[in-house]
Amino acid sequence: MECIFCNIDKESIIQSNELAFVINDKYPHSKGHVLIIPYRHYENYFDSTKDELEAFTDLLFKMKSFTDEKYKPEAYNISVNAGKKAGQIIMHSHIHLIPRY
Repeated sequence: MECIFCNIDKESIIQSNELAFVINDKYPHSKGHVLIIPYRHYENYFDSTKDELEAFTDLLFKMKSFTDEKYKPEAYNISVNAGKKAGQIIMHSHIHLIPRY
């Protein structure tokens, strides 16, 4: 089975750095819901390298600032589903940034 995150349309990427990229969630929980995804394919967030974790944090804060300015949410959820039993559907590690209103 092909990984949709490994084969993402480059035009869908809204922010990126050397190790990770950001796309809008296809089924958002709220306006501005994005996914932060490593370029390297691996399933479990806990298999992230230190450099990947730093890349995620960089993008997380950039997207929070962008979302604050554009949508002005009252709060955020930052979530990771690590494994099928935790609700992970796409088996390529990723982080959800979900604005709350």
